[in-house]
Amino acid sequence: MPDDDTWPEDEGAAAVAEDIADLKARVARLAALVEELTPAGPAAGDDSAEAADADADVDRQEPEQEGAEEEEWPFPPFILLLEGEAYHREKRALIEWVEGVLVPGLLAEPSPDAYWCPMWIDHDDAVAALHALWLAWQENTDPASCGYTGPSVWFRDHYRPCMNEIRGPGGPFAGCTKGVHQIRHRFPDRVPSPWHYVNHDGIT
Repeated sequence: MPDDDTWPEDEGAAAVAEDIADLKARVARLAALVEELTPAGPAAGDDSAEAADADADVDRQEPEQEGAEEEEWPFPPFILLLEGEAYHREKRALIEWVEGVLVPGLLAEPSPDAYWCPMWIDHDDAVAALHALWLAWQENTDPASCGYTGPSVWFRDHYRPCMNEIRGPGGPFAGCTKGVHQIRHRFPDRVPSPWHYVNHDGIT
């Protein structure tokens, strides 16, 4: 028969033990219920696999985008590199610049030392030279890229050398100018080439 002094302590310990056992049972039931109600999801490793696949898709797309960017011209292309509609569109823009800016604003009247042809568009070498001059104009008249000295550089390094070439005695317009008021469009003779004598039947 236990003493009266120790009985309450034993009874209290037994009650605590029962409470703990009851809590453990409740936790176990709750864990089972949560597991039952939670739908089956991807394993922890699946998330990393999906992330890796997404990164791979981005890597596959980036080269395609870079390739598309490389196909675009970083600067205006030289007219001799164009063909089809792109060539004609660039040629029309060149005509607007030559006839709207260059001829009325800069060119002096034709003379024996400065030839010119109003049909300059039919002279391929003149078209190439004037287009190069126009490209230089676009770059050297932009203060953002050339500051305020760009026009001076354009006159010195592009305009005067170009005019000396195409308007000089050896230029493409030499056969078109006979005097100040005597301008007749004439194509200069080309250098000899066997390709000029080839027809559909062969070389003649």
